[in-house]
Amino acid sequence: MSDLRYLERCIELASEALDAGDEPFGSVLVAADGTILAEDRNRVAGGDHTRHPEFELARWAAAHLTPEERAKATVYTSGEHCPMCSAAHAWVGLGPIVYAASTEQFTAWLAEFGVAPGPVSPLPIQQVAPNVPVTGPFPELTDRVYALHRRMYLG
Repeated sequence: MSDLRYLERCIELASEALDAGDEPFGSVLVAADGTILAEDRNRVAGGDHTRHPEFELARWAAAHLTPEERAKATVYTSGEHCPMCSAAHAWVGLGPIVYAASTEQFTAWLAEFGVAPGPVSPLPIQQVAPNVPVTGPFPELTDRVYALHRRMYLG
């Protein structure tokens, strides 16, 4: 049940991103004791497409946590990490990833919406960072995440 609580917050952050004119993604970094350490939302609308919340949280963790704290921390996110964020997560040494919607789902949604593929292959986390424990997707949240992306691309 706690996973859902953190994923709900990720979806709230994704909605905030969309309301701010950005792509709807949100992420939360949680310590081993359940404390939320940091959170962020997508900030790519300004043109810097590396401003994903998962990447920002990895950088924050590298600057503020010990290697032991990072290894015990969990990243919750509205959508499965892209390859860039998966690599940053692994290089920083963060612990598990829990996501609401998968790369496979997101890729299918973009095709449904008529959106051209991005410049990077949509690889699942395990293909980029095979040693990172991963949980997701969560079917009970899929409709909400889908609705945010539909609103982004189809209005």
